[in-house]
Amino acid sequence: MGQTEVFINTLQEMGPVLLMPAAVFLVSLFLRIKPGRALLSALNTAIGLVGVSLLISMLGDELGTAMQMMSERLGLTLSVLDIGWAGTAPAAWASPIGALAIPLAILINMVMLAAGLTRTVNIDIWNIWHMAFTGAIAFVVTGSYAAGIGGMILHAVITYKMGDLWADTLSEYFGMRGLTVPHGTSAYMAPFAVLTETAVEHIKPLREIDLTADTLQEKIGVFAEPSIAGFVIGTIIGLLAGFRVPESLVCGVKMGALMLLIPRVVKCIMDGLIPIQERVRELAVRKFKGKSVFIGMDPAILLGDSIVMTGGILLVPITILLAVITPGNRILPLGDLATISFFIAIAAGIHRGNLFRTLLSGTMIMYITLWIANRTGPWVTALLSAGGMLESGQVAACLDQGGCPVTYLYTGLLSGEGGIGIILIGALYLAGLALAYRSWKRNTKELP
Repeated sequence: MGQTEVFINTLQEMGPVLLMPAAVFLVSLFLRIKPGRALLSALNTAIGLVGVSLLISMLGDELGTAMQMMSERLGLTLSVLDIGWAGTAPAAWASPIGALAIPLAILINMVMLAAGLTRTVNIDIWNIWHMAFTGAIAFVVTGSYAAGIGGMILHAVITYKMGDLWADTLSEYFGMRGLTVPHGTSAYMAPFAVLTETAVEHIKPLREIDLTADTLQEKIGVFAEPSIAGFVIGTIIGLLAGFRVPESLVCGVKMGALMLLIPRVVKCIMDGLIPIQERVRELAVRKFKGKSVFIGMDPAILLGDSIVMTGGILLVPITILLAVITPGNRILPLGDLATISFFIAIAAGIHRGNLFRTLLSGTMIMYITLWIANRTGPWVTALLSAGGMLESGQVAACLDQGGCPVTYLYTGLLSGEGGIGIILIGALYLAGLALAYRSWKRNTKELP
């Protein structure tokens, strides 16, 4: 076994639960935070990530069983299984160029910081797999190492700029000053939420619909409480899946527990990052002449918001419905159903906690995700097959990075396989990015 393979296997074994705290510990020491406090920060982060992982796993187990039973009950004939991010991340790391992703991503971040092209300091090492995935897909489709490396570079540059774009949203809506979420589905799908927000603001009947946590509390009282909302939604999902009433109620209790516990678990992650936030802010005053610097984190830190979680759970049946009614769709959403909250987390902030708008843009996001994932399915299958993760004749797809516009547009343009879809998705995506960039430029004039 070569050194590269050992390195990749070690990354896969560590996963985000160890990689992220390790990055927090090393960054803390680099910033000259006392070792004891650095260790405590890393441990708090690890505890928070373990908690989130356990809760999301519990949700996935419940939803996976329920969705499979619902599909059988409704006689759905969707033939391609969504294997989720857990099935694609190892393939990205194991690709011939996957080992280059981490050093390349760190180098690009340092160069962009030095050149003043970003204010995002990324410490979310695990989610660099998204960049590796774009590069790996481009490589397996084109057979070109240059195309693969170019894909990783492009994804990294876009990632760090998105960290800048969404920092205001984290500060203003989530109350997380100094943090940002440059990675993952939350970041790269947010431009579609910007489009939705702009459109709704120009349609008076839609603009006047106000469903925030506060207005929900006023209208439906105790049923707006996250735990009760989770209980009701979970019970309904269980009943639709054909569970008996006691099993459906248990499903509801677990959903309610998830809604209540995730914000408390996320607080552990936030507590672990406080020393780094404080130290980076001190250094920014001296090194960056007082300009704001943002710490790039995993989207898990946004799951503590009730609108994010409520919207994510409500979008589960909506996504299943989209899969059933969308012409030409072959994918049965499954592996990433439990992580739909990640898809819409930044969207909830862009809509300032308006549940109606979040569901509106969330529906658009999940439709586009399904649409892209159907077209990248053969690419994902080729990547998994090349890594020996699929047997001959098997096919697979994934909603997470398989539905990523960046990967789809880049690889589609290089391979010539995109067709009219490249034009449509490209136009929508660039329009959303342009609107987000204009808003960011306007806000940065007011920031130090």
